[in-house]
Formats: sequence, structure tokens, C-alpha cells
Amino acid sequence: MNIFRHRPRTFVGPPALALLIAAAGCSSADDTATAVVPSPDAKVTELCRNLDKVLPKKVDGLDRQDPEPVSALTAGWGSPAIILRCGVGQPAKMVDPKVADGNDPDAIGGGVNGVGWLMEKLDDGSQRFTTSLRLAYVEVTVPAGVDSAGVLVDLAAPIKKAIPKGIAS
Repeated sequence: MNIFRHRPRTFVGPPALALLIAAAGCSSADDTATAVVPSPDAKVTELCRNLDKVLPKKVDGLDRQDPEPVSALTAGWGSPAIILRCGVGQPAKMVDPKVADGNDPDAIGGGVNGVGWLMEKLDDGSQRFTTSLRLAYVEVTVPAGVDSAGVLVDLAAPIKKAIPKGIAS
């Protein structure tokens, strides 16, 4: 008498196994931030690299966790991430007469510790800040619910050190 019963065997072939591995790699547990890397000219790229060297390890108490793809032109802190991008183009709202007159409720100008900023409220509740009167534009996106004042205070000194005053071209 055979005490072992026949069990049907399941074979997972290479294509199915590859699909299973790919699906596991796309899990929601991976919360690495992403950022589009700007592509400025060589002069601005050098300024941005200098900024990257002096950026703090913590911003508003949050640890630095750079977004993907890794670049000296981007940085990040916390999760959801505060994202800094250096070498972005001039925001259209900086030259929009509505903003200059203070008539756009979603974009205002201001300064924090010697760094001028265009401040914009975004549809998802986050805020975007772009430096003004510097030789390179630096953009900082702050997620909804994060106090932007602490972020801008922590970034002011490195920006002043690495990005000289002037008009970006």
C-alpha cells in the first residue's frame, strides 16, 4: 500500500517568476521620493554643486533622504519629502504682472533670513518656493502639513553661501 498520496505539482516558469518579482518590487512600501533633475547651463550647474556641498543634513528636524535619481542638483528631507531642485527655470509667475502687483492669491513674494522667495500654493495643498534675485533659481517644494517657515530658515544660510545675489539668466 502506498502511504504517500500523489500531490499535483505546480510549476512556476521563468516568465511568471519574473512577473512575480517585478510586482513585489513595485510595492507601496517603497516610499523613495523622486524628482525631475533640472538641466541648467555649466555656470548654474557649478553653483548648484556648491549648494549641494553645504546643504544641511537636517531640515526642520527631518533627515536628508535624497530623491531618485540621485543628483547634485536635487536634495530631499523627510517623508513625504521636502524636495529641493537647483537650476530650475524662472517661474512664469515671477514675471506675471498679477504677481508683481500682489493680485495673485496663489503666489506672493517674500523673504526669509536674507533670501527672497516666490511662494506658491499648489492644488494638492503643498507649497512651492523659488528663490529670487540669485544667480540660480532654487525651488523647494514643501508637502502639505509641513511648516514651511522652519524649512526656509534652515535653507537660507546655505543658499546665501553658495548662490550669489544677482539676476539669473
